[in-house]
Amino acid sequence: MPSCLGLYIENNLIKYAKVSKDKDAKQVETFGVKFCENLETGIRQVIQETGSNKIPISINITDENYDYFKMFALLKKADLEKAIKTEFESQCLDKGINSSGLEGRYALVEDIHDKQKVKAIYVSDNKTVLSRRTRLFDSYNLSGVYPLPIALPTLMSMTKSNENSLVVNIEERTTITTILHQRIDDIKILEEGSKIFLDAISSKENSYAKAYDTCKETTIYTSEITDIDSEQTGYLEEIMPVLFSILGQVQKIINESPQKIQKVYLTGTGALVNNIDMYFQEYLDGVKCELLKPKFIPRTRGTNIKDYIEVNSAIALALMGLGEGIDGLNFKGGEAKNLKGILSMEVSPKSISLAFSNGALRNNLGEPLDRYEKLLLNVIAFLVIIFVVFTSFSLLLKREFNKKNEEVAESINNTKTQIKAVEADSSNVKQQKEIYTEYIDQLNKSSELAEERNKVKGAIPGLLNQLMNIVPTGVQIQLIQNTDDSKVEIVVQSPKYEQIAFFIGSIKTDVVLTDVIATSGQRNGDMITVKIEGVMP
Repeated sequence: MPSCLGLYIENNLIKYAKVSKDKDAKQVETFGVKFCENLETGIRQVIQETGSNKIPISINITDENYDYFKMFALLKKADLEKAIKTEFESQCLDKGINSSGLEGRYALVEDIHDKQKVKAIYVSDNKTVLSRRTRLFDSYNLSGVYPLPIALPTLMSMTKSNENSLVVNIEERTTITTILHQRIDDIKILEEGSKIFLDAISSKENSYAKAYDTCKETTIYTSEITDIDSEQTGYLEEIMPVLFSILGQVQKIINESPQKIQKVYLTGTGALVNNIDMYFQEYLDGVKCELLKPKFIPRTRGTNIKDYIEVNSAIALALMGLGEGIDGLNFKGGEAKNLKGILSMEVSPKSISLAFSNGALRNNLGEPLDRYEKLLLNVIAFLVIIFVVFTSFSLLLKREFNKKNEEVAESINNTKTQIKAVEADSSNVKQQKEIYTEYIDQLNKSSELAEERNKVKGAIPGLLNQLMNIVPTGVQIQLIQNTDDSKVEIVVQSPKYEQIAFFIGSIKTDVVLTDVIATSGQRNGDMITVKIEGVMP
């Protein structure tokens, strides 16, 4: 029975899961989280403890980027690969990036807006960073290096073919994978992630492991759950601003999605915070939110499903190593082994490989034309007709142009005569121009001074009016003062920190102030006091 060890690696921790597979049956043999100061040491310990010295190991790539290119679906395989490579190199050139320093893989998805095109999802990673990570496994059987956002959907159980969903993975940085009709359509990367609040908590607890456990023990207040003691709230002041920012991005993706999103799956370290699914559900009206549970884990009385959710990233990577998902996106050494078909969660890689050879890319002249090839011939015939018409029209235009050119030459001679008369008055005009220019400069200076005074005079009332419209119930504004020409300091109080966080988010979103910063807050009795500073736009 084949097995694979999946390792999700960050700077300070390793999530691991050893998964075995027997035909369609899968089982997690052992799993856990290892905290380490030295990655090489931590990796060696995990491999020894799990007895994985000889079995395949699958890991995640780091700091990857995702680009998207639309291609004509009827292109031959070789032409398609060249076109995608050319598009990527051209984009790197525009950004001032050396494309030779990047390792890339791509997969193809159906374009839901244009059936005659496909969308290439191009994943790239720095070759130096990739090589440094893979060298840690020179003594072991490293079989796969995969992009985690594309691996995570292997954990899902898609019961409805038309269900659209998001997978929000809150690890060191956050990734949001959009899935439309069982196909990965888009991947967004957010710099906001668990690293921000884990670093903040560990600096106070002097332990990264303690910070991690604190997050697991922390509970978020919601409108339905308010009876929580102070120990359960943990370090909400560090956690909530990060989650609120991620929630805002999720709302934006849902609102801008071309298809209605029915469900949001939460996973990663951030998903270990208690009630996070209820917190997201409260703000995402009409969208069901739940934790991402591996589809093959049995739901029995003795199974603590949250323990498995904690290592979802490692389980997904192990499944990729066992042939689940998209094997064409393996960054392990050698040349790019790109996917030859449609990126779908419900189709095996073997059947995917046949999608192009039996479909749009068929070009054997001995076979009858299909509807796509007939369409292509019609397009070519139409272009030939357009070319003939355009050529005839161009000749006619050329004759008319020569005739008009003669008329223009005569008009130019008359104009030159008039120019000589105008030049006689030119010196007088220049003298008057200098006088008027001096007057205009004086008027402009006076206007600028008046405009600046009016701007400062009207800014404060406008600010107060904006704050009145966005301040939520329960938040009290204690002090507003203009510390500089454009800088403002606001002191607010509230019994709930999330109300203050919502108020701060509204100030940023509505651009009431720019360069907004806020203190972590001080609790005095039942009230939390936060000072907010910003610059009037």
